[in-house]
Amino acid sequence: MKSLPVWHPEIAVDQAGARALISAQFPQLDASRVEAIGFGFDNTAFLVGGAYVFRFPRRAVAVALMEREMAVLPIVAPLVPIAIPVPILAGRPDGTYPWPFAGYELLDGSTASSLNLSDADCERIAAPLGAFLRRLHSGHVRQAVGDALPGDLFGRLDHARRLPLATERIAELESAGILHDVEALLGYMAQHPPAVCSDPCVVHGDMYARHLLLDDGKNVCGVIDWGDAHVGDPALDLAIALTMLPERALPVFLAAYGDVAAATWERATYRAIYHSVLVAHYGYTSGDAEMLRTGVDSLANLRKRS
Repeated sequence: MKSLPVWHPEIAVDQAGARALISAQFPQLDASRVEAIGFGFDNTAFLVGGAYVFRFPRRAVAVALMEREMAVLPIVAPLVPIAIPVPILAGRPDGTYPWPFAGYELLDGSTASSLNLSDADCERIAAPLGAFLRRLHSGHVRQAVGDALPGDLFGRLDHARRLPLATERIAELESAGILHDVEALLGYMAQHPPAVCSDPCVVHGDMYARHLLLDDGKNVCGVIDWGDAHVGDPALDLAIALTMLPERALPVFLAAYGDVAAATWERATYRAIYHSVLVAHYGYTSGDAEMLRTGVDSLANLRKRS
């Protein structure tokens, strides 16, 4: 029997299922207006009544991530300078769906990955993005969160795991004619195994274009999808500066964020390469054209720096 793709969900709630669950547990909402708005590796999302986003885990491993969001985001939201989603409605498992789910007030804006951003647009993002990450990575947020977040349970910078995965996925994308001339990036990963972070902080853990919201003027207005939040290496979040920003915008980003040690930038570069390959491969194997373009564009941006 052929195995299912790694991205295949264990359970995927459809529109009718979401409507039934929401109407049964939250009768105060207008569940007649339930619109599918997307899915990722962990969750399927629906817009309800034009005002709430409900997210339903697609696999058992994502349940703990959602519970983490429900515990931590209300603490973090008032401490950072950009809006983040706060879960206000907690759904329960029932006979049709085995896991908890959550409802959030809708944040306005479009994902950066869905927009055609110019270099000037990306330069405008640099300062607010740097200020947001400076605050998120601060000792104040770390103290406020306390023991509510674990460390990195997935080895996001585990060289022994990540380099072989990147090599395998790059080979597949090259065979499909999607990637070209990325040997230098793979060589960078091989030559720069990440050192252990000596000063962990609260991190988003999955910062990239799909999780950044921009308003109609293409200004940053939200950071979403916090299931990967943990206490870990700030390099994981800093990688977004290398995948999204043009070279000339980095000084603006750093002026807002603060000094970054050379070793941290090395780990951020490693993460940026690996994550961009992951996003491109996900887009290719799942048929998500937006994610494929986002990953390929990020790798192109990284190649300019190599």
